[in-house]
Amino acid sequence: MARILALDFGTKRTGIAVTDELQIIASGLTTVPTSELLQFLEKYFSEEDVELVLLGEPKQMNNTASESEVNISEFLKKFTKKFPQKKVERVDERFTSKMAFQTMIDSGLKKKQRKNKALVDEISATIILQSYLYK
Repeated sequence: MARILALDFGTKRTGIAVTDELQIIASGLTTVPTSELLQFLEKYFSEEDVELVLLGEPKQMNNTASESEVNISEFLKKFTKKFPQKKVERVDERFTSKMAFQTMIDSGLKKKQRKNKALVDEISATIILQSYLYK
């Protein structure tokens, strides 16, 4: 089997999580500057077999798209042009950042470590991936 990769897209940086080959365990992979995301993915796809990319879909409480959807749509156009063979699914990402922060607190990270926004993004991507796997 191939891996599933999840992206918590942000304008500055993007958190990335991935499954094992059996698609059982979701693990944080890294956080990369969004400006370097396509290059990172190109290298990663050349080294690992990825059958599905999950892309967070930020929504408002009333189920309408959030303001950041404009940036995500632009990225998605570039992604599908560069990787037309990759299947992409959107996943509701409401509350993932809050859940990630709570996870950091629950795991005993110190206040200084919890200010690491890159870690929050990576954990958010992992939560997006885990929620998909639970379905």
